[in-house]
Amino acid sequence: MTTHSYTNKEVEQKWYLVDAKGKVLGRLATEIATIIRGKNKPQYSPNADLGDFVVVINIDKVKLTGSKLINKIYYKYSGYPGGLKEKTAKEVLEKDPAYILYHAVKGMLPKNKLARQVIKKLKVYAGEEHPHFAQQPEKIDI
Repeated sequence: MTTHSYTNKEVEQKWYLVDAKGKVLGRLATEIATIIRGKNKPQYSPNADLGDFVVVINIDKVKLTGSKLINKIYYKYSGYPGGLKEKTAKEVLEKDPAYILYHAVKGMLPKNKLARQVIKKLKVYAGEEHPHFAQQPEKIDI
């Protein structure tokens, strides 16, 4: 008996549509990370990109539990002395709501070249509109 290792050409990659309205950020991010990595498929292989594409809409209406809206801080460092910038989750949600989910999902992926390829399968949009109608994404409820 041998174990077959799948490649991305052998597995069909689907498109999914997720509505983030009223969903909790962390629980949504874990499900999305599982889908784009391909861990929900029986053909999963840790060294191949077998995951599906995920389009997330209404990310501006996502929920953060507890006092995370005020206390959670996102850091950005320029590399220069005194170049550390801090923003609360509320400020980031107002300016670029897609960054919150992108940052949460990226933190759940392994830190390697494959993760940088996999994160490109995540498409996040603040409103109801998205430009991926041609791919006919299948709506899933998370």
